Amino acid sequence: MLSIKRVPTLVSNYQKEETGEAAAGGCGRNCLKSCCIQGARLPLYAFKKVDKVCGNELPLLGCKEQHPVAFLDSLVLGEWEDRMQRGLFRYDVTACETKVIPGEYGFIAQLNEGRHLKKRPTEFRVDKVLQPFDENKFNFTKVGQEEVLFQLEASNDGEAQFFPNAPIDVENSPSFVAINVSPIEYGHVLLIPRIFECLPQRIDHASFLLALQMAVEARNPYFRLGYNSLGAFATINHLHFQAYYLALPFPIEKAPTKKIAKLSGGVIISKLLNYPVRGLVFEGGHTLEDLANAVSEACICLQHNNIPYNVLISDCGRQIFLLPQCYAEKQALGEVSPELLETQVNPAVWEISGHMVLKRKKDYEEASEANAWRLLAEVSLSEERLLEVTALVFQAITSSVEMNVKPQRLEEVDAVSPNAQHAIVAGSHECLVLQ
Repeated sequence: MLSIKRVPTLVSNYQKEETGEAAAGGCGRNCLKSCCIQGARLPLYAFKKVDKVCGNELPLLGCKEQHPVAFLDSLVLGEWEDRMQRGLFRYDVTACETKVIPGEYGFIAQLNEGRHLKKRPTEFRVDKVLQPFDENKFNFTKVGQEEVLFQLEASNDGEAQFFPNAPIDVENSPSFVAINVSPIEYGHVLLIPRIFECLPQRIDHASFLLALQMAVEARNPYFRLGYNSLGAFATINHLHFQAYYLALPFPIEKAPTKKIAKLSGGVIISKLLNYPVRGLVFEGGHTLEDLANAVSEACICLQHNNIPYNVLISDCGRQIFLLPQCYAEKQALGEVSPELLETQVNPAVWEISGHMVLKRKKDYEEASEANAWRLLAEVSLSEERLLEVTALVFQAITSSVEMNVKPQRLEEVDAVSPNAQHAIVAGSHECLVLQ
């Protein structure tokens, strides 16, 4: 059984808001902007590219616990614990109470009373998924270099390499892995693709492939990556993914699925069943790029249609959940009950996946599966709306990836598969047929 060491987190005042003078340049904060970055060096991990299949599965996938600890996995945790000992976090996440809520799905509740007070406030509109990058607002070039754990890139020679003290090639805009100073769980980090390009919070093909490669390379079933679009509770408009360790299955990972399409590249698209938030699940693929391209095309489609969404990368990159949502829209329209609003829970990717970060002791003590379900049901699109969104997504994917979906009679098989076993079970519903 894999275990994750938890030691007390030192808390400091390092993460104070910038003053006007500090933001102006020549800040003395050892930040990532031009005033401080020249000549700086950071560790660099170059991972081996994964682009071929072994049988029907991508190599390294499956997250078998008998694998030796992956170097990237130990690097993330080792560097994160170093920053913890140096006091770079806003609070001690290890002191937060956590419990599994009794019930069929095993929702996980965490009491984190200070996080919403110590996080940076949202500085942009919540009704637009695509918004331009604004260098005057907070972005990750303003963080201290001490917060960055290492640079991450694909190896040029096909073999994984680690350089403990590599120069930062600003012109080629490296991708960084940094701590989340307001962590939800142990090892909570940010993946910031091509940081110096100052990309807004919007998924593209290259950034999503990088996130998927990180999940594969970590080879740890307890390490998941998540993404929140603007309008779906992203709080910083600078492209980033989040990731952390949680040694429990997420409830969404236990939910059954129904196969609705298969792409020519081997990617299978299913829809979630019997879960409070409706969404799509992407799995398989002849190559990792097949899987990444299918998901990123879907995300780009949602972005262009101003549909907020969240993404969970699970099972070492084998399984990706795409979850359009409408909670912020309902909030703006006054359609969320005062009881739910009083909880102050903003349902982003982790909450939607079943890890409920609660801000009030009352809500933690009264946490139940019914309460979790009630909140998440407000996040979900209606069945009718999800069908419309799915049609948009499939239309976008068909423009770039050939779909391999054949008409089936009702008595022919469909996929209703418990994710934990990845089983295919005969059913009575027919697949969605794309003309």
